[in-house]
Amino acid sequence: MSDASAAQLEELKRTVQERDEQIRAIHRITAALGGIVRQQDLIREALEVSLELVDAGAGSIILHDEDREKLVFTHVVGPTADQLLGMELDPDQGIAGAVFRSGELRISEDMTAEKDHDTKVGEKVQYVTRNMVSVPLKSVEGEPIGVMQVLNKSGGIFGDADVDVLAILGAQIATAIETSRLHEKARLAEVIQFIGHISHDVKNMVTPVQTGAETLEFMLQDMFAAMEQIIDESDDERGGQLDLAVTEVRDFYPEMISIIVDGSTNVQERTREISDCIKGMISEPSFAPVDLNGLVGRAVRPLGLIAEDNGVSLEQELDESLAEIVADEKQLYNAIYNLANNAIQACEEGDTVTIITGFEPEGQWPEGAYAWLAVADTGSGIPDNVREKLFTDDAISTKPGGTGLGTRIIGDVVRGHGGVIDVDSEVGVGTTMTIKLPFTRDED
Repeated sequence: MSDASAAQLEELKRTVQERDEQIRAIHRITAALGGIVRQQDLIREALEVSLELVDAGAGSIILHDEDREKLVFTHVVGPTADQLLGMELDPDQGIAGAVFRSGELRISEDMTAEKDHDTKVGEKVQYVTRNMVSVPLKSVEGEPIGVMQVLNKSGGIFGDADVDVLAILGAQIATAIETSRLHEKARLAEVIQFIGHISHDVKNMVTPVQTGAETLEFMLQDMFAAMEQIIDESDDERGGQLDLAVTEVRDFYPEMISIIVDGSTNVQERTREISDCIKGMISEPSFAPVDLNGLVGRAVRPLGLIAEDNGVSLEQELDESLAEIVADEKQLYNAIYNLANNAIQACEEGDTVTIITGFEPEGQWPEGAYAWLAVADTGSGIPDNVREKLFTDDAISTKPGGTGLGTRIIGDVVRGHGGVIDVDSEVGVGTTMTIKLPFTRDED
């Protein structure tokens, strides 16, 4: 066999071996994508396999956030992962934005020659990108949902085989992400329907209690009016005995009836609020001028009963000069209620929860032109492992039977309003959570 033939045979063997490794990797990631339910785990596994397969130094999954109209680094593998994770880009920014808009795979062999390359991101995280493959992630209908970027091929540039396999994996990842999202929407739809059924049943069960209490009040009023007449017409001794026998009930029943009626109303209202709260997580917000102090007052009324039962003092320090802000009234009420309720639950008897409002009129958002609401408690404080996950899909609860849903609702609402939330907490001392919301919103 000639030297040329031997070289061709070796090249063929190398190509076959490379393709065989790629096929095994594709099988591996297909099995992983089919078996993982949590989206974050799914993305992590897919990205790590992709980098391993093409021998790349780093990679990112950048997904489109429709609510905020941003491209977000949802998962990053590589030396700058901690710095890039969560970073946002405009949809028209850099190569990621160009690929997202065009829907076309892009090979960048030399980043210094790329006019679309945004060097600010690399400078910010102090990471130099030599070469890169950017793969569009699309829904089944062909709509863009994000971009996968694989960077810095070890020892050279990305070849045709690398690009082919990344395109296949990108399509699988996009399909798996969309499937995961559909599962989540279906789960939420089931929860909403279930809450709706509970709300309807509770209303049916409580209405007779409320109606019966109100009817009993009228009957008692008539009865005591008749007894007053009998007492007046009786002799002094018998009238005095009868008056003494009924005084305690006569004086006490109005308060008891009021407690029954108010309690029934609160049960119905809270059930409706739970239903609206769940719906508010997925419904389109409706922005209009809102009185923040008024929302606090509405939330405090039902929360006052909870605080009283727990032996917690619920106080307000509201800035009466606070102007209206542009917000979704229902969603913002949900956030305030959950924030204050969480604070109450973190307290013990004798502790205090204080809701405070204020504003910073000077400057531009985020340094100024915002209203703020703080909920401060003297409770147990928040451990670091819990604080790190607050207001995210991975939020956990330290309360027995808690789900962490309240903090996720708060995070959704604040992000949906373009605001921020700060947490200052010390275990054993207490916690202060502060929401800052801009006075106005862009037309978009």
